[in-house]
Amino acid sequence: MDLSVPQDDLSSRPTYSDAQIVDYLHTIGINNISQDRVSGTHEESLHTLSKLQAHQLCTYPFENLSLHYSTTHTISLDIEVLYHKFVCKGRGGYCMENNAFFGTVLRSLGYDVTSAGARVCMGVNGDGAAKYGSWSHMVNIITIAGHKYMVDVGFGGNGATAPLLLKHNVVQERINPGQMRLVQSNIAEHTDPTQRLWIYQIRHAIDKDWEPTYCFSETEFLPQDYELMNFWTSQNRRSLFTYSILMAKMIMSEEGRLIGAVTLSDGRDAKKRIGSEVVEIRVCKSEQERLQLLKDWFDIRLTEEEERGITGTVTELKG
Repeated sequence: MDLSVPQDDLSSRPTYSDAQIVDYLHTIGINNISQDRVSGTHEESLHTLSKLQAHQLCTYPFENLSLHYSTTHTISLDIEVLYHKFVCKGRGGYCMENNAFFGTVLRSLGYDVTSAGARVCMGVNGDGAAKYGSWSHMVNIITIAGHKYMVDVGFGGNGATAPLLLKHNVVQERINPGQMRLVQSNIAEHTDPTQRLWIYQIRHAIDKDWEPTYCFSETEFLPQDYELMNFWTSQNRRSLFTYSILMAKMIMSEEGRLIGAVTLSDGRDAKKRIGSEVVEIRVCKSEQERLQLLKDWFDIRLTEEEERGITGTVTELKG
């Protein structure tokens, strides 16, 4: 008996229907995208990709509310569950949710999409060497006319704001005056100094130092890899996401440029930034204040059942 499975069956990935994509584009404020804007010239395809990424970042926030405001306190990476959560409920998600969802959208539109795991920088020691955690983040790698770009819509306020070419030390603008780049190097924890990873770095102004944010390889990660990563990240009590509420959503100008972000850190401290300037601060002292912030800044309205899900947990605000 031949138990082998055709390679095409193993490498296939699910996609969304045409109707689902139309509804998605409507939610992010894009009327339609013709096929020639995706599969046309390198410049056309990259321009469309950049536009999609910017609108995604300004519509669907980075957030881990499902680990706190729910009855199950779990995260699903099923693409239909993600579609319902994002498009139908107007929610966002944390890294693997955002990038799994957006990667499926791009694949459905005709982009060449693979994904890779990433290690998040946990800090820099006195010698300037960065220390990285385990595989806990996800990025998408999009190939256009032979050129590879890293696309990430799931890293919050310090995330990439446009596709980044996989080329050493090509500096691109983030939210002005910030910049971002990829550098190819080994990391201090490697025992083999010939190992190479792509390191995503940012700096908040041209006169500031570059800060390592996360690193990734071009090795393709499979759905089952993310199931393991997602389980640890969402359920292990040493994971920041299980004991803190974190949120971020980009702000777009009328001209379509990303100009700032709203963030919520530690579940209490909310800031609105335009460029490098903090223009508004809110400190949530009660559940009522935080739920109102979700409505005002993130356009998220939880159900009564979801609101009750935080009762008795370490992240409940009892003021």
